[in-house]
Amino acid sequence: MPYLNVTHPNQDVLNLHFVDTGFKDPTAPGATVVLIHGWPLSHRMWEPQLEALYQAGHRAIAYDRRGFGDSSKPWSGYDYDTLSDDLHALLEALDLKQVVLVGFSMGGGEVARYIARHGEQRIAKLALLGAVTPYLLKDESNPEGVDGSVFEQMLDGVRKDRPAFLAPFGKAFLNWSEEQPSVSPEWLDYNRIIALFASPHGTLECIKAFSATDFRDDLKRIKLPTLVLHGDSDQTVPFEVSGKRVTEFVPHAQVELIEGGPHGFNLTHVEHTNRQLLDFIKA
Repeated sequence: MPYLNVTHPNQDVLNLHFVDTGFKDPTAPGATVVLIHGWPLSHRMWEPQLEALYQAGHRAIAYDRRGFGDSSKPWSGYDYDTLSDDLHALLEALDLKQVVLVGFSMGGGEVARYIARHGEQRIAKLALLGAVTPYLLKDESNPEGVDGSVFEQMLDGVRKDRPAFLAPFGKAFLNWSEEQPSVSPEWLDYNRIIALFASPHGTLECIKAFSATDFRDDLKRIKLPTLVLHGDSDQTVPFEVSGKRVTEFVPHAQVELIEGGPHGFNLTHVEHTNRQLLDFIKA
């Protein structure tokens, strides 16, 4: 199981777990794609995409954010500056270049903050999938955002009974009901189990980070080809307050909607998601 040791000033050594498929045919390599998972999951959410990217000839790398999956679970460092520095450490350690950087939900924030802090030298293209960018929280400068009470309720739910909170959240994540199951009951349970093994503290701190971090200035720095892929039925990060607004700051971004797609459309609309990603990589 590969790990990367990451050390930031005034912090303990962090072990970041990652999966690296390598190239199916090293003599004819495709693109290198780095996948950043959403909250409160891990690299395991990318299972359908890792296989598709590998079979298409690309090298796919998915890592677990600090506090999640098989990475270390420290009690600090859940701000986006530190999280994007973790990503930078991974790219540097593996000496990755011409990367297609793909961020899902919370991971979209890491994509934007990475560009702002570390530039585009190692990156070829960007993809924001169901991402929290440009800025979720409603305030005087962002009247289109989500009322802060929504995030306070999430924090309260996690503090009081995290397992009980995650069960209905997981269903909303996938727009799942017994009458109309969007994935199998087993996959629904699998997602919940992934989330249960996340750091409780990291789970809380990341709600604060993705809800209140403003990425508008970060997005303005993006000059690379950018794909915005979003479900039009997203109940968790609604398109109107997120993906739809990215072009205000990245005018050249390519925006694609997945009809009937919930927040977790990469699991419910696997073929559509994979086709959009592969076409974008190839273009």
